[in-house]
Amino acid sequence: MTQPTTGVPTTGAPATEITAEARRRRTFAVISHPDAGKSTLTEALLLHAHAITTAGATHGKAGRRGTVSDWMAMEQARGISVTSAAIQFEYRDSVINLVDTPGHADFSEDTYRVLSAVDAAVMLVDASKGLEVQTMKLFDVCRQRNLPVITVINKWDRPGLDALALMDEIRTRTGLLPTPLTWPVGVAGDFRGVIDRSTEEFIRFTRTAGGATAADSDRVPFEVAATEEGEAWVTATEESELLGEEGQDHDEATFLANQTTPVLFAAAVLNFGVQHILDTLVDFAPAAEARVDAAGGHRPVASPFSGFVFKVQSGMNASHRDYVAFVRVCSGQFRRGMIVTHAASGRPFATKYAQHLFGREREVADEAWPGDIVGLVNASALRVGDSIFESEPVEFPPLPMFAPEHFRAVRSADSSKHKQFRRGIDQLDHEGVIQVLRSDLRGDQAPVLGAVGPMQFEVVEERMTHDFGAAIRSESLPYQIARRTNRESAEILGHDRQVEVLMRSDGTLLALFSTPWRLRNTVRDHPELMLEDLAAGALEPAPSA
Repeated sequence: MTQPTTGVPTTGAPATEITAEARRRRTFAVISHPDAGKSTLTEALLLHAHAITTAGATHGKAGRRGTVSDWMAMEQARGISVTSAAIQFEYRDSVINLVDTPGHADFSEDTYRVLSAVDAAVMLVDASKGLEVQTMKLFDVCRQRNLPVITVINKWDRPGLDALALMDEIRTRTGLLPTPLTWPVGVAGDFRGVIDRSTEEFIRFTRTAGGATAADSDRVPFEVAATEEGEAWVTATEESELLGEEGQDHDEATFLANQTTPVLFAAAVLNFGVQHILDTLVDFAPAAEARVDAAGGHRPVASPFSGFVFKVQSGMNASHRDYVAFVRVCSGQFRRGMIVTHAASGRPFATKYAQHLFGREREVADEAWPGDIVGLVNASALRVGDSIFESEPVEFPPLPMFAPEHFRAVRSADSSKHKQFRRGIDQLDHEGVIQVLRSDLRGDQAPVLGAVGPMQFEVVEERMTHDFGAAIRSESLPYQIARRTNRESAEILGHDRQVEVLMRSDGTLLALFSTPWRLRNTVRDHPELMLEDLAAGALEPAPSA
């Protein structure tokens, strides 16, 4: 077995060291409705943590580089995030593991997988739009996963909703009590700074050219702010006092219990309020703790090494065409070169090529601790949802597979490139980019792709062409609904019009129906058939047929 370069013994670090390192970790996801500013906030956080020197917004001016987290050509061209990206950096005495997630609803499956691998979430809300459709869905998932949520009201530099009205909306629509840590001085569009509600100081922000460098801020005493800011200060202090009277002050216990959400006001594109977000994560967000395993028990952080794969991504390094399994370390000390066991197969494998990730960039990871995210390069046996461990067996709950709602049959545009076509489709299925459905009737030449949203098909076309050199032709299929079924039911369903039964790569049989009416008629005519709902966004995975 390859020994780690740090000289750490293969038995791992003592429990006291593991526990101490776990306490330093803050692992969180940035989530939001599309276009609320996630990637811009990610850049701003890195800038204020001195992890980068210049921020480049996805919609930025010529000459400013693209964001660290949006590294795919499609992301950079459209200014959107379509894949999750892991970034690790240090701030104060903590190690921050930040995962930027896709905002678009078509990539909800990727976002939800990320939420299984983090300990908290930063929810970004557009000040002018409030709680949008995807925002509400994400709040629901965080509640079901019992993830503490820090809410950031972004884009306060632009005209928007009233601050108190936004607090009421959060309270009534999410069931969480908002407990602002900062409060804006000046209405949306006239962002002068914030009140630090814990000290009652005024924090004044100073603009920088294009928001490309960290914004300066000054702490101004209460009396000075009252003189300089006039009516805006009076309004802000009165509103802050009202929040206190309503019991909307931060309480750590209720925050960690997912009953309250600390709120911060920011303008990420100008880097206003970003330092407060970092400080809040370090001061209040939970450290890595024992995680629930598939049996309902808890794996203490000081146990021998364990982790699970929440993402597999290829094409990150165009020179080597490798792929990376993103592993959340749940317990113990990870040591590069250690032999771990793949829970699904029971087979051992060496972790020779392990890396810390900084968006697309990487560096060798000699060791990692609970809460960290490690990239295992070319670990071809690993799939999304797999668990790995050292010495003490453990398996973590499987990750969900959503109900596909859009279907296309695909073929290679060039019949001479069928091998590349097959390899590419299998790889994208392996990564969880798309669900691949097959049948004996269609054969391997024309598999069916199932997607939560149509933009997933665009990612498939882009990657099949550029990553695998196998352009595809696709044909939309007239199906709207999928139901899980079994072999006995499939024999009967196969004779129905406007119904097709296909097998997903995990062995699940899916019956595809052209319309809800067709499904209702089938259930009426054949009540004995197994047709189980695959609710979109369900957190429980589908069992095998």
